[in-house]
Amino acid sequence: MLLVEGLRARYGRIEVLHGLDLSVNSGETVAVIGANGAGKTTLLRCLSGVHPLAAGSITFRGEALTKVPSHRRLARGLAQSPEGRQIFTNLTVEENLRLGAYLFDDDRVGKDMDDAFHMFPVLREKRNLAAGGLSGGQQQMLAMARALMGRPSCLLLDEPSMGLAPIIVAQIFDVVKSLKALDVTVLLVEQNAFGALKIADRGYVMETGKITMQGPAADLIADPRIREAYLGI
Repeated sequence: MLLVEGLRARYGRIEVLHGLDLSVNSGETVAVIGANGAGKTTLLRCLSGVHPLAAGSITFRGEALTKVPSHRRLARGLAQSPEGRQIFTNLTVEENLRLGAYLFDDDRVGKDMDDAFHMFPVLREKRNLAAGGLSGGQQQMLAMARALMGRPSCLLLDEPSMGLAPIIVAQIFDVVKSLKALDVTVLLVEQNAFGALKIADRGYVMETGKITMQGPAADLIADPRIREAYLGI
């Protein structure tokens, strides 16, 4: 479904991604793990069209995306829930969700909103409240729900567990697991390596802008190098 070949990216003259090759098959959940500063967020920014490529190619469902602007990538089924949530704090929960569905008519939006509230019941309770009044975990749920309002076939998740209490992280990861049943393919970027790999089919390890390891998630969890460097075991 998603194929990345030779991807390079820069900030000014400094290259931060060094020829990445990565693939995500339809129906998979794929985790990209690595320390802060490894280039994981820049990778997702390139995939969503927010950051330009210096070299390489991105193919999504057989179509070259390299020159496709970000809003058209969303229309093609590629959505991102960004790091730091980036919700509109002065708008209500419901208004934030409607922004995620700007491509669709009201009848469809109503059903999708019901689905979002089923997935995240607390958002139904808070639907008329300003998003800025939500807890950090609730804001993360809102960011994910807003991305899903666009009915993506592939969801890019950037550090959804960042800064959250363990019980909320478990809830977030349970929702990510449930997306497989909805035929949503997921590329999950996470510093929480163990949590991400536990719910993933495959994984990639990024270090300083390069893919250094890849394989089935279970194999990465069992690898002594991964256990020592990322799992604290």
